[in-house]
Amino acid sequence: MKIDGETKVVGLIGYPIGHTLSPAMHNRAFEYLDLNYLYLPFPVKESNLKEALRALPALSVVGVNVTLPYKERVLEYLDEVSEEAELTQAVNTILVKDSRLIGYNTDGKGFVTSLKKGAEFNPRDKKVVIIGAGGASRAVSIGLAKEGVEKITLIDIVFNKAQDLASHIAKNISKVEVAAVKEEGLGKEVREADILINATPLGMKPDDSLPIDPKLLHPNLLVYDLIYNPSKTKLLSEAERIGAKTLNGIGMLLYQGALTFTIWTGREAPIEVMARALKEELKTQVS
Repeated sequence: MKIDGETKVVGLIGYPIGHTLSPAMHNRAFEYLDLNYLYLPFPVKESNLKEALRALPALSVVGVNVTLPYKERVLEYLDEVSEEAELTQAVNTILVKDSRLIGYNTDGKGFVTSLKKGAEFNPRDKKVVIIGAGGASRAVSIGLAKEGVEKITLIDIVFNKAQDLASHIAKNISKVEVAAVKEEGLGKEVREADILINATPLGMKPDDSLPIDPKLLHPNLLVYDLIYNPSKTKLLSEAERIGAKTLNGIGMLLYQGALTFTIWTGREAPIEVMARALKEELKTQVS
């Protein structure tokens, strides 16, 4: 990989960033397509967020990913946002175009694509249960609602959060039934569901707890855990044990990254190359 005065810089803004998989995924793709781009992590403290974003055009940065805790905060500093970003009220990708900052959210589409490609599963007219009502749940549920699922049921330890998200979806996407339930109503919803999604941190390494009583799982479910480290959470192990189909969050990371790649470069993302890079980088984190 050459770095010179013509190199186009993209990156990741967040704080703290820690070890991220995105540089490996994008830089491998740039190298494969012989694109003179470089992806860098930018740890930006909250007090510097506004200045960092304003500096992007001056530094000729092509764009950045945005991660926690800034996905919602950046909205006030952008010149334009996509429909998905407007609906989710969160941005994970910024494109710098003609000195203007344009915000996108590729998480929802990335999730839906991972369902179709990773499990050959079309969510249209399906019933979905999502555990958690935070930012990840918002992106996923809106992506599924736009895709035409029949029903979305939300549960969160803070019931008001689930209610607020359900109301937001129902208000903006009228073609889908949306409900918030308390824990005692979860069993019935899971029994009738086609997809169960864990959008909470429960089960993320080193935690091995379960977000749901495994007795509620059934073989006709597709169980999707947005966590990818570990690659097989306790929830996915329990689901596999009873014969349910499973997916972890690496597919969502891959396909949202592929969409971002195209936004920045105008080129089709080399999916297989990016997938291999993710797999290799994840191995180094686990070992």
